Amino acid sequence: MGALDGKVAVVTGSGRGIGAGIAKLFAKEGAKVVVNDPGVNVDGSGGDAGPAQTVVNEIKSAGGEAVANTDSVAEAAGGENMIKQAVDAYGRIDILVNVAGILRDRMIFNMTQEEWDAVIAVHLKGHFNTVKPAAVLMRQQRNGRIINFSSTSGIIGNTGQFNYGAAKSAIAGLTRVLAKDLGRYGITSNAIAPGAATRMTQSVPDSARQLRSQAGIASNAAQPVQESQYVGLREPEMVAPMVAFLASDDAWNINGQVFNVAGGTVSLAHYPVAMRTVFKPGLWTMEELDDAVQNVLMKDINNPAPPRDDVEVPGRDVAARPLA
Repeated sequence: MGALDGKVAVVTGSGRGIGAGIAKLFAKEGAKVVVNDPGVNVDGSGGDAGPAQTVVNEIKSAGGEAVANTDSVAEAAGGENMIKQAVDAYGRIDILVNVAGILRDRMIFNMTQEEWDAVIAVHLKGHFNTVKPAAVLMRQQRNGRIINFSSTSGIIGNTGQFNYGAAKSAIAGLTRVLAKDLGRYGITSNAIAPGAATRMTQSVPDSARQLRSQAGIASNAAQPVQESQYVGLREPEMVAPMVAFLASDDAWNINGQVFNVAGGTVSLAHYPVAMRTVFKPGLWTMEELDDAVQNVLMKDINNPAPPRDDVEVPGRDVAARPLA
């Protein structure tokens, strides 16, 4: 008996990579799965029904149940269609996993409006387009699991991913809001920030990797397979078990959290709360803030990407004054 017996799941972007691993594990654990993937390239161009159908065929060959869907999450009708397909095929919707994504990496000063719009449409708008119709039905059922996909790019920040990072940060935020809005109805909302070698991570240019490394903000998710010390643990399928656990009945009381999952490592992300505080019963002066911010709030905290030595920065050589 599987952990997801009798459950019906929609997994977006599940024709390849992390999503495919999730769809196949869900089916192995007894869920009936709508495998969504329009079969686009990493940048969102093109389209191919093959990837989704291939995963469906693999699931069926292993004795599971699945149907293919090639709608785009970037369209409201696409999100509605895949949820409707789950209900039409299997009678209900219990689990929604939002994996679908694209990349259009570019430094902000070179980014086009289209590159911004395309990434926001698939990632951020895409979550709205699937969550809205699923939440309506889950609320009526008084039960459901929503598992979204954020990223270290949104939580920590990666060079050249202004559009992607903005969307992924927003997804972490909307996940927490969903948890508070839907928890009373027996619906949980959690997010995964994955680390795995996929088509998306392998498409990151070497120049971008070097910039991130020099700035001290390289992420595990951005490393290609051959650079990993644990090649086998970098497989996208390694992310699937944590997603399946969050989708199960055992995780009924886990809500509003972001988990980092990479290989055999699972960690709970601590979302931003006040770390250090200074207080004055009155209006702060600029001099007092210079003292308090430099010597208390920012003590031992480094700039993640300081200006190069050849950039003239007023105040760079001014030593922080000691506390009065």
